[in-house]
Amino acid sequence: MSPTKSAKKKSAKKSTKKPTKKAAKKVAKKKATKKAAQKRSTGGKTGSRSKPEQADLFSQSSKGKATKASPPRSKKKIKKSRETSGEDASSANKAEQLAAKQKDISVSEFFAKNRHLLGFDSPARALLTTVREAVDNSLDACEEAEYLPTIVVEVTAASEEQHTILVRDNGPGIVPAQLPKIFGRLLYGSKFHARKQTRGQQGIGISAAGMYGNLTTGKPMVVTSRTSRRKPATQVTLAIDMAKNQPVVKKEREVDVDWAHGTEIHIELEGTYKKGKHSIDAFLEQVSLANPHVEIQYKNPVDKEPIIWERVTKKLPEAPMEILPHPHGVELGILMQMMKDTSSRTVSGFLCSEFCRMTPNVVKKVSEQSEELGKYIDTDRHPRRLSSADVKILHKSIERTKMMAPPTNCLSPIGEELMAKTLRRNFDPELVLTVSRQPAVYRGNPFQVEAGIAYGGELPGDELASIFRFANRVPLQYEQGACAITQSIISTPWKNYEVQQARGALPTGPLAILVHIASVWVPFTSESKKAVAGYDEILKEMRLAIMEAGRKLAIHLRKKRRLADAERKKDYIKKYIPQIGIALQDILELSDKQRTGAESKLADVLEKSRKM
Repeated sequence: MSPTKSAKKKSAKKSTKKPTKKAAKKVAKKKATKKAAQKRSTGGKTGSRSKPEQADLFSQSSKGKATKASPPRSKKKIKKSRETSGEDASSANKAEQLAAKQKDISVSEFFAKNRHLLGFDSPARALLTTVREAVDNSLDACEEAEYLPTIVVEVTAASEEQHTILVRDNGPGIVPAQLPKIFGRLLYGSKFHARKQTRGQQGIGISAAGMYGNLTTGKPMVVTSRTSRRKPATQVTLAIDMAKNQPVVKKEREVDVDWAHGTEIHIELEGTYKKGKHSIDAFLEQVSLANPHVEIQYKNPVDKEPIIWERVTKKLPEAPMEILPHPHGVELGILMQMMKDTSSRTVSGFLCSEFCRMTPNVVKKVSEQSEELGKYIDTDRHPRRLSSADVKILHKSIERTKMMAPPTNCLSPIGEELMAKTLRRNFDPELVLTVSRQPAVYRGNPFQVEAGIAYGGELPGDELASIFRFANRVPLQYEQGACAITQSIISTPWKNYEVQQARGALPTGPLAILVHIASVWVPFTSESKKAVAGYDEILKEMRLAIMEAGRKLAIHLRKKRRLADAERKKDYIKKYIPQIGIALQDILELSDKQRTGAESKLADVLEKSRKM
């Protein structure tokens, strides 16, 4: 049977309804995907009617769809893209221009602009700094060659603000090939890497003095040196090329001199000469105080007669020996570099050859410590095969391992006896007390502290104590308040030692306090070497040295006070002895002769009781 018309209509309606539902679902999916894409392209911001064409401009996958956007919008985007490309090009040009300006900075240029770091911040300090650097180099040269130093210093006034300095020593001299390098280059020398006590450290001072003279007067430094009586002296006139940090020899010749060996420098510079606490005169006096074996002949521009400080002893101080670094003072980065540069084939061999106080037994303890830290370090491995993590564990293991302190034969202290002799010579005091502490260690560097006190005599009793600070036998005259030596003196309880002291101030009385630190590397607060940095270990040793000398001073002052009290009582009794004699004469009816005898017997008894 054929279907009726009504059935055909129903079936047609059903067929038309099904495709419309599927199409609606597809349209809904498309809209959802477009909305999600639009959200992603605009960073999650949705508008009430956001067009898909705008989102397609920012997506990389739909470049073709961007053409469907309206013409005005495409022009704006093209304009913006052109602007951004222009900005990129200009920024690239600026970066290239800035890169073209970058260049190396010479050490000489740096210190020429920052001369205050080296002590050339004023004309008076510049004059003193030049003398100090020259004298320090002369003393080091003489002691290394085992000559008793004789230093000649002359300061001549070319004008009120310009002076000429001449310093000559009787050292071994310098070979001609090395003269320009030593005096014409900054950071050039033999003392920076030497782990022993020396006055100079950085190889800057005397070269910077010559550079300062050339900058302020335009005149080069003149250096004359002779190595033997059989050879003529070599005189070099030189300056410094500050852009390259290289010497410029203007003249070199052989000259005749009347001294057998040594070195003489001649610098003309802008500087003012002054007397007082921070003068060259005071500096050289303090040099003689810390260096009893030195003879100094000094001629200043004011006095007609030269000043001479004779040597107290003809015995040279013991020459300090160079030592290897101590393991407890090495830093992680330095340890890594040393392990890269070493020629040893095992970690054990590296540690024993590159550090002091490292023995096979100590290396074994280091390995045991590394195992406790979580990873055993095999000391038979090659040093370069250790990873960075292994080196860190090794470094921590070294720090935790107990070992002997570094040797102290690298130090050359003044000594208690010689310190006492120089204090007596310079101050003529009533009492001299000296103390030398046992060597100690900071950051793996050995150091030793000495202290001396001169009391009474011609020292003023109503003023603050005079302080004399020394580092490796070199006087420190500036930045007294910032120095660890001054801090340790102020923190000492002087009232416990019968000396007056206001809170936070130096002690008051007829005192001269000398403190000296000797070390393979003195931690100065700046390159100008004006003050010692306040490491806890250094402050502790300084304070203990001063307190030990203070206790000795207190014993003397208390004894002196007891004697003064007894003498005063004796005077009181002596005053009344004649009255006692008269009373005894009246009571006992004594004659005048008997009364006089009784008075003398009473005086004898008083004297014996005072002595007891």
